[in-house]
Amino acid sequence: MENETIENILVQLSLSNFRSRFHLKDRDIIYINNKGLDVIRQHAYDFINKRLASAHPFNDGSQTPMRGHPVFIAQHATATCCRNCLSKWHHIPKGVPLTQLQIEYIVNLIMTWIDIEYVNSD
Repeated sequence: MENETIENILVQLSLSNFRSRFHLKDRDIIYINNKGLDVIRQHAYDFINKRLASAHPFNDGSQTPMRGHPVFIAQHATATCCRNCLSKWHHIPKGVPLTQLQIEYIVNLIMTWIDIEYVNSD
């Protein structure tokens, strides 16, 4: 079910002029090559837990930089950058902490996008 949902949401996101503009740059690919995808996944968990998981994240709407880490780029591409985008695109309600299942979904969505970008970077 989740894979089908991730595939469907990635198709929908690709139709957004704003979301479809995000792509990994050479420096992001180098970073992934140096760290490995397992470390990138752990960074995604860390970022989501620290920046999005609480009911009212600090600086919500501006907490995710537009560059500087592959996960940040993926968050904007996948509309997982703030609680407003999570609500609009993923129907994850604002004002309540994220569940572990929601965190897993978000990280899996981010990593699926990164995997696709990484494979297509050759």
